[in-house]
Amino acid sequence: MHADLDLRVSMEDYVKAHMPPVVREPGTAYMYDNFAYLLLGLIVENASGEPFEDYMQAHVFGPLGMESSSFLMTRERLERLAAGYTAPGGDPIEPYVFSPTIMPHGGMLATAEDIGKFMIAFLNEGQAPNGVRVLSPESVAAMSEYRDSIHPLLPDATYGFEAAAQLPMAGSSQAVLTKLGDLPGNSSMLLLLPDEETGVFLTYNQMGTLRDLFYVNFMKEFFPAYAAPADLSALAQDKAVSLETLEGLYYDLRAPSIVYKIEAGGDGALTLSDALIGTRTLRHAGGNLFVDEMTQRFIAFRIDADGSAYMRDTAINPLGYARKAAAPAGYTDVGADHPYAEYILGIQSLGYYPNESGLAFEPERPVTRAELVWHLMATSSIKGSASDTPAFTDIAGHPLAPYIQAAAELNLVSGSGDGRFEPDRPATRQEAAVIVWNAYKMLFPETIFIRVKVEGNTAEWAKPAARMMTALGLHGPEVALSESGVPVYNGADVLRRQEEAVLLYKLLLTPVQQIAAGLQQPPAAQDAATGGAEAALAG
Repeated sequence: MHADLDLRVSMEDYVKAHMPPVVREPGTAYMYDNFAYLLLGLIVENASGEPFEDYMQAHVFGPLGMESSSFLMTRERLERLAAGYTAPGGDPIEPYVFSPTIMPHGGMLATAEDIGKFMIAFLNEGQAPNGVRVLSPESVAAMSEYRDSIHPLLPDATYGFEAAAQLPMAGSSQAVLTKLGDLPGNSSMLLLLPDEETGVFLTYNQMGTLRDLFYVNFMKEFFPAYAAPADLSALAQDKAVSLETLEGLYYDLRAPSIVYKIEAGGDGALTLSDALIGTRTLRHAGGNLFVDEMTQRFIAFRIDADGSAYMRDTAINPLGYARKAAAPAGYTDVGADHPYAEYILGIQSLGYYPNESGLAFEPERPVTRAELVWHLMATSSIKGSASDTPAFTDIAGHPLAPYIQAAAELNLVSGSGDGRFEPDRPATRQEAAVIVWNAYKMLFPETIFIRVKVEGNTAEWAKPAARMMTALGLHGPEVALSESGVPVYNGADVLRRQEEAVLLYKLLLTPVQQIAAGLQQPPAAQDAATGGAEAALAG
């Protein structure tokens, strides 16, 4: 996205510049992907011989009388465009246009009335009330059929639609079609129930999950049969999956920075941990299906013939699977009893460290400032910047300069104060803490951690970050308690690879928002709310 209304970026040029590699056998896993819809738009353009926006005007918008719909932003349409607002905050968002200029995967401009015209035609087997047909009955039927699912209660997608949000203990109905969309300043939901001859379109000018709350209450009120709990007794005879086989780390295929940890319990249940919701208990419902006791929604697993394991958790990502990470190859200098082994091997299994046998990790080796930024960006799924104007005078030509540049553009790093970054100087713990603090202070005011007591040789400018790190437990055994029971955070010490590993691991799996919310409660409630956070609080 950009603000230059006159800049034109073609679909073909964009596709050639951003074509992703094929990393999995087609058909092995489901993942909603914007780029795939962009490719479909380019295919339509090439097959028809018409620009995509002209094809849509001639074959859909025009025949249906959708007079306010287009894929091309013009100055006239910009004047009619509803203002978007940030979430959270509610600040107005400056108008923007897309790259590529014509964006089949979410760049359509329309009114609710126009979308209603399309829904009416779709529900009438592709024919508008005036007799104009835009889809054949066969195409409508094909678009209404779910093609794959990790479990019948968790359908994936049709040709053009995706499953609706799960209803508590009911799952997602294969008789319901939805299409969701999100852009800065806008969220929407197109909802179709073909068997009920019903369609709903909801849109609002702020990104958020209002549509999920609307959907749950709409279905309960008007179509309660779809909200009825599923009959789990029929699943009791399904062959149970091995809980031990499911254990491990999983990463979301669409957003690899979303990581889950699955552990098997002795009571036939699983424990799922993640940074967004926290720790949840999964009770076995039969076969590969489990019930999340916290959200009262289903989670399912699949194990392929080659041993690959996948998980579907629609509470966090309704648009794809999470895949079990590869087993760590291990390192010659990190034994099973090493105090940082869990973190080092966990990051290795996720692919952020080389996962090859026979390698040494050098856990005591200092981490350079460039390496630290690179790894923090990579585990956050942030790509390097393409800017040709270096933020610092000493990073030009450095192999990790794009990541340092990206961090500077996000205001995560500010350099050494003299225009330099010193990319190859060993990083300190407090420098790492401040980078994390620069990211998290967008979510948390400093006052949340003001009562946290920390000792150690940390510079004054880094003490707010040190308090945050100890309060959230974003450290390893290098932070011990003093005789008075206060964490000792020696921020001026050099950051070693083993300490970087625990920081990366915990950033991926620690529910920091839950812990921070607990710290905002009255002192008497904090210990229970934070779950024993490793921080001492002043009286």
